[in-house]
Amino acid sequence: MRAEPRDISSNLISPLRPQVMVLFGATGDLARRKLLPGLFHLAQAGLLPDYRILGTSLDDLDDDGFRAFAHTALEEFAHNGVPDDDWDDFRHRLSFVHQSSGPECLAERVADLERELGSDDVARLHYLSVPPSASIEVVEMLGKAGLAERARIIMEKPFGTDLRSARQLNNALHATFDESQIFRIDHFLGKEAALNILAFRFANGLFEPIWNRQHIAHVQIDVPEALSIGTRMGFYERTGAYRDMVVTHLFQVLGFMAMEPPTALTPRAISEEKDKVFRSLSPIEPSQVVRGQYDGYLEEPGVRPHSETETFIALRCEIDNWRWAGVPFYLRTGKRMAEGARIISIAFREPPKSMFPLGSGVGAHGPDHLTFDLADASRLSLSFYGKRPGPGMRLDKQSLQFSLHETGRTADVLEAYERLIYDAMLGDHTLFSSAAGIEDLWERSQPLLDNPPPVRPYPPGSWGPNAMHQLIAPDAWRLPFERAWRRP
Repeated sequence: MRAEPRDISSNLISPLRPQVMVLFGATGDLARRKLLPGLFHLAQAGLLPDYRILGTSLDDLDDDGFRAFAHTALEEFAHNGVPDDDWDDFRHRLSFVHQSSGPECLAERVADLERELGSDDVARLHYLSVPPSASIEVVEMLGKAGLAERARIIMEKPFGTDLRSARQLNNALHATFDESQIFRIDHFLGKEAALNILAFRFANGLFEPIWNRQHIAHVQIDVPEALSIGTRMGFYERTGAYRDMVVTHLFQVLGFMAMEPPTALTPRAISEEKDKVFRSLSPIEPSQVVRGQYDGYLEEPGVRPHSETETFIALRCEIDNWRWAGVPFYLRTGKRMAEGARIISIAFREPPKSMFPLGSGVGAHGPDHLTFDLADASRLSLSFYGKRPGPGMRLDKQSLQFSLHETGRTADVLEAYERLIYDAMLGDHTLFSSAAGIEDLWERSQPLLDNPPPVRPYPPGSWGPNAMHQLIAPDAWRLPFERAWRRP
């Protein structure tokens, strides 16, 4: 049964049915850092209905052991603290079942929790915080347990590692769940800044008419990370930067940035326009890709000798449609880079002729840019040339900047996982990926996956291999910024 689309333009909070949440991988790092603190904050904010959380993993715990694990996680990562009253209410809603107990035991525990809720209309939310290799096994377990009815399922990324594996995973999911029940999560799109792209594009008469190839010269989506791979080495060796970040994160942001105006502000209409972007994406040419590996990666524990896994990738792609024909999109991400950032930078075309004399400063600092900061600060900046005070006609680069902190509404912000879990409870697919969209992206990626260019070394703490500059020339990467963001 297809979920009714929710109008996200409404300020009203839709009523939620009582929920039993089954959290697979409940003692993993993601659950510890994001999921349990996120659910606790949703409960504190009054956004959860009556609920129970059933954790399951391969760790040898009982209910009390899981509650102790959750309390430690909240003390470390809950951003509003852990008041005693809030924790006392939360802890009584937590229980645990060992994953090896089998589907029958899982079904019995869920049934017990539904009886506790005392309603004939309890919804089920299954969150699969498990390695991709274990996803199909968990989905089949839910089918055998009869827990697909009245349920929604959240799938963590990466969703497959190529077209074949993505189709295999989609087929396994569709054998148990309808597409309307499936929520493929991308926490980048759960950030406040992602929805602000829709507001900025489609609510402002100043910018909507110039969002096209006539006025935009190129677009950069840049997500460098200062962190290393850490404890994820076994996973990372099988994926690399492209599979881990580009298909699941950067292309999803590109879809929001490049899509046509949806016919309505509803999940189905927005998903349709995003999927059109992915269908229009030209195949990724290996000659337009720079792969890198930071010095010292081969000495990391768990890395194969002579590994060709990339820890850095930069690429040029194009969208072959009427709006974006000829406009290059440059994407870059990597580990152990100079700093961590998440930006979209839109370079506008420069005037065809200049009446300003040589030495005036016009063009000295590149084109005008509109920059979205997708980090938690949620900022945007518009740069332009303006006259320097004083005699003569000297121009400097100026900027208009806005930060979410200036609204005085930062307390209302939900973190990415909180928003996405809440939307999944509502059945709102706006910020999630579809089966068709994911498969289209893997299909466009196949030329690169079949014939990847060699990895190039780069020093940790740098911005990547030097070849990335030839990839974007005669343009230049926006990061590092010439001018820092202004502090609120």
